[in-house]
Amino acid sequence: MLIAPPLSLYIHIPWCVEKCPYCDFNSHALKHAIPEQDYITQLLLDLDSDIARFNLSNRPLHSIFIGGGTPSLFSAPAIEQLLTQVLQRFEHKADIEITLEANPGTVEADKFIGFFNGGVSRLSVGVQSFASDKLIKLGRIHDSQQAKTAANLASECGVKSFNLDLMHGLPDQSVEHALDDLKTAISLNPTHISWYQLTIEPNTAFHSKPPKLPQDEILWNIQDQGIALLNQAGYQQYEISAYSKPEYQCQHNLNYWQFGDYLGIGCGAHGKVTDLDNQKIFRTVKVKHPKGYLDTSREALDKLHTVTAQELPFEYMMNRLRLFSGFALDDYQAYTGLNIDTVLPTLQQAQAKGLMQFDGELWSVSKLGHRYLNDLLEMFL
Repeated sequence: MLIAPPLSLYIHIPWCVEKCPYCDFNSHALKHAIPEQDYITQLLLDLDSDIARFNLSNRPLHSIFIGGGTPSLFSAPAIEQLLTQVLQRFEHKADIEITLEANPGTVEADKFIGFFNGGVSRLSVGVQSFASDKLIKLGRIHDSQQAKTAANLASECGVKSFNLDLMHGLPDQSVEHALDDLKTAISLNPTHISWYQLTIEPNTAFHSKPPKLPQDEILWNIQDQGIALLNQAGYQQYEISAYSKPEYQCQHNLNYWQFGDYLGIGCGAHGKVTDLDNQKIFRTVKVKHPKGYLDTSREALDKLHTVTAQELPFEYMMNRLRLFSGFALDDYQAYTGLNIDTVLPTLQQAQAKGLMQFDGELWSVSKLGHRYLNDLLEMFL
């Protein structure tokens, strides 16, 4: 029997100043003024529809994440208005984690302070690199100094924690240059660092005209030496690309990876909701383009998919195996509604291959399993 996991909310703001050549997110280069009020109105209608659709009025809200695009293009009063309206619709803890993504090229001190005063408790600053030549190749609108300034502003504006988003494996990047980027990030003393390898995704400018990326040996060295550097600085790796100081893990993302529920509102936003009344798990996708999303004559929901029993083992593991902490099969059963026999034989096969380990209570991914995570996940298809 399914139980209700924690419920989070993802809010997508699709506009950005320029579309980066590596970005496959649903983002749209800004051509006119942002229709803040119209978009907030639609977001709240979208949210109310989801609450009614899945009978969520009595479920408390675990966390909020405002992503994009570039949410920091919105004014601080608009973010405050949005958050005030959202929080009125749910029970929630007084210190609920509310994250907002920010681009270093779109912020200044007063704006960060305004976000904090408006309810934001966590900032995620997308620096990607501190090397100006790499930022140009990545199509970023900020330079190295703006990245450092944004990090300092984030640490001083009053928020409880802030994340620096950093990529490695950049075009023509050496091990030394990648580690220099990481050292700079560490020197700015964020509570959390998201550090991940650049990948070339379909439907991006980089896919149609690929840059020269480092060879595999260089990528492995960057990864191994970078993790050691982060560990020495007191950052604990708790997920494939997430490192935090003690007690500063991103609660919103943890809920994703632990197969929690989340509503997704805004252009192209995805959601996953457990319907206890019907004992089903649904995935939702909202209308992708801003013009269509803002059309008041149509519903924001574009797709509604019932996750089948055949899909659930892979769906669960695709999220849960990203984490470095172990999990009990009781959690799998509670969050999927399936018997443990639907995954136990596969887990035991993975254990025999050295990809999983079991301590008598919890299953966890081995060091080898993390290195070959895609191969491990394919076993659950």
